[in-house]
Amino acid sequence: MRFLKGHGTENDFVILPDPDGALDLTAETVARICDRRAGIGADGVLRVVRTKAAGEPAVEALAGEAEWFMDYRNADGSIAEMCGNGTRVFARYLVEAGLASPGEWGLATRAGVRGISLGATGDVSVDMGPPRLLGAGEASVAGQAYQGRHVSMGNPHLACRIDEPVAVLDLCRAPSFDPAAFPEGVNVEFYRPVGDHHVEMRVYERGSGETRSCGTGTVAVAVAAAVGSAEPYDAYAMAGGKLPRGEWSVDIPGGRVTVTLDGRTSHLKGPAVIVAEGELRADWLAAPTTR
Repeated sequence: MRFLKGHGTENDFVILPDPDGALDLTAETVARICDRRAGIGADGVLRVVRTKAAGEPAVEALAGEAEWFMDYRNADGSIAEMCGNGTRVFARYLVEAGLASPGEWGLATRAGVRGISLGATGDVSVDMGPPRLLGAGEASVAGQAYQGRHVSMGNPHLACRIDEPVAVLDLCRAPSFDPAAFPEGVNVEFYRPVGDHHVEMRVYERGSGETRSCGTGTVAVAVAAAVGSAEPYDAYAMAGGKLPRGEWSVDIPGGRVTVTLDGRTSHLKGPAVIVAEGELRADWLAAPTTR
């Protein structure tokens, strides 16, 4: 099994080229590949497959809009709808591999088609789609409760503002939240304003744990920061889809990205780097797990 390794602001991924959808990619295999001690190590897997060969009818229906499908899996092997940093890394791989040209084109995800803009080198910009504000929520860390906003970016987020530097939080364990409000789990972000249209954040991703960055999470945080203390929580979602405007700098442990809200949709811009490539050994893939 051929692989590449890449990252977007240190949110890292194993890329598996599978243009014809031939790989039998089980959750166990994904988890083994992402194991940082016994595997390659990553926050998730990006399977590169043509949209028409995705093996999922809802995705294959997008083949007329996008040639390639980003099949994203979390580090524990679970399937995810969308990944902003992964989208940038996926797009950079396609261009470097000669499978797509620099410029603007669509990429299929389980959250729909996302518009990509990139050059032969440099940052990648992704149209992340319209954020949806879905109300209030609460997360707890070490017994301390934090209020947040439920923001959907095709996947669920709970963006919580805090007053202290985000570095003080202990995210060795998953924050607790109301499972009735988030039956499929949730990515929990903690953010603090550090300047005009400038925030710092940390994130605990469902299925992966704390990561160095989360693309969809940075957009969710920018939306939450832009809305501020406006009430009700779903005011923008209910006003004909009207969204706030502005450009936000978001600092994560892995670097900095730019989020642009134009009143209609959201855009995420940041680096995407391919760092290595190789092959997974057949005997390792076939060997039973020891856990």
